[in-house]
Amino acid sequence: MAEVTATSKNLRVSAKKVRLVTKDLTGKSAQEVLGSLRFMTKKAATPLSKVLKSALANAQNNKNLKPESLKIKEIIVNAGPTLKRIRPVSRGAAHRILKRTSHIKIVLEEK
Repeated sequence: MAEVTATSKNLRVSAKKVRLVTKDLTGKSAQEVLGSLRFMTKKAATPLSKVLKSALANAQNNKNLKPESLKIKEIIVNAGPTLKRIRPVSRGAAHRILKRTSHIKIVLEEK
């Protein structure tokens, strides 16, 4: 069985929010998942569909596989580097704002 991967790094959505979208997608057909991501209202759905399209293009161009014959083997979402910002608050104090990022890796395999 041929495996194809695609990754996206330093995505400006927290890994927790991306995992909400990806929790039920493993094992399904790649074309079916692409259609369902199109109508999701979560912010993470758009970059996730881009990574899936990239994985499908990798399969078609590099391994000569048909997109209809591919299913999602696994989706790995890891935390990326955190951007640290400061918000001034009363009495000269400062609160820290953590802008979290994530890395997405999608692995496709033939049915």
